[in-house]
Amino acid sequence: MVCFCFLVDQTRKVRRFKPVAGSCSRCGHGASVADMRTSTRFCYVPFYWDSWRAVICTFCGAILKSYR
Repeated sequence: MVCFCFLVDQTRKVRRFKPVAGSCSRCGHGASVADMRTSTRFCYVPFYWDSWRAVICTFCGAILKSYR
């Protein structure tokens, strides 16, 4: 049952984004609103997708606010 943990992974992809007013609280660079897609895979076969929106930093990639 221990090897089950290594067979499941999760990836995040930015589908589209647009700049917003404001800056990142961590590095001070600009921020943007992005449509994100998370896919969960088991043995490299995706079996679950989730789409959501988030405010992310354009420089460091930190997720500042998420809207699920």
